[in-house]
Amino acid sequence: MFVYINGKVISEEEATISPFDHGYLYGLGLFETFRVYNGHPFLLDDHLERLNTSLEVLNIKLRYEREEMRKILHLLLEKNQLQDAYIRLNVSAGVGEIGLQINPYCKPNVIIFAKQLPKMDPIQEKQAVVLNLKRNTPEGMERLKSHHYLNNILAKRELGDRTDCEGIFLTKEGYVAEGIVSNLFWINQDILYTPSIDTGILNGITRKLVMKLASRRGMTIEEGCFTVDDVKKADEVFITNSIQEMVPISIFDGKEMPGAAGKLVNKLQLDYRERCQSLWSRNEL
Repeated sequence: MFVYINGKVISEEEATISPFDHGYLYGLGLFETFRVYNGHPFLLDDHLERLNTSLEVLNIKLRYEREEMRKILHLLLEKNQLQDAYIRLNVSAGVGEIGLQINPYCKPNVIIFAKQLPKMDPIQEKQAVVLNLKRNTPEGMERLKSHHYLNNILAKRELGDRTDCEGIFLTKEGYVAEGIVSNLFWINQDILYTPSIDTGILNGITRKLVMKLASRRGMTIEEGCFTVDDVKKADEVFITNSIQEMVPISIFDGKEMPGAAGKLVNKLQLDYRERCQSLWSRNEL
């Protein structure tokens, strides 16, 4: 594998960072994961918008626009001989003295990984298991896609190594929040429900796109604080993220659901895939 680090594309064996990087010492770093479909970085503008906003929160002096990132991705994909790929764009604060720093970080480390993904498969389904571990609260005003990932890792350990399941976090108040690596949705009588970002969830890029697609289909969108029992009353349940797209749920906390047979989730997935080789932002819809 070849990786991009600070302006260069090098082999993974050559890739190094300093132990004094505050991304390593204090977790001051961010990442975005997204897919490239036949050479097109899907929703790249939305991912960069979230990244740039989060960089300001962490006081990291860096900003990316579409054209610069598109050129970087082209070089990286060409070197790895990829057309369909998983991309992880990682920015850490950079080298600093040992100790907490309040001054801006002006020399961050940027690392981009690309790995092969298969062609688009038929829609897959999973089971959803409610976790005993509660979702932690965001470190700041809202949750960033940051290096602070211990809550997710502990949840994955609780769930185990099954690939056909997703763990669902509850808040400490008992409201459904999100999956370990996904956002949660359910449908009941043409209303699309999803937990509010006030529950402390990550405002996923695919989450925002799905709400836009559902709205275009004439569905009502309801965000709020909901219980496990609320979800169990649903006609269909599914989860989303930028790599797995939309994944229908066949069993939610022991309750059987339509899974891949769900009509509306299949329609939304079709809407999604019709645009994945051309859309730069949900705002183009």
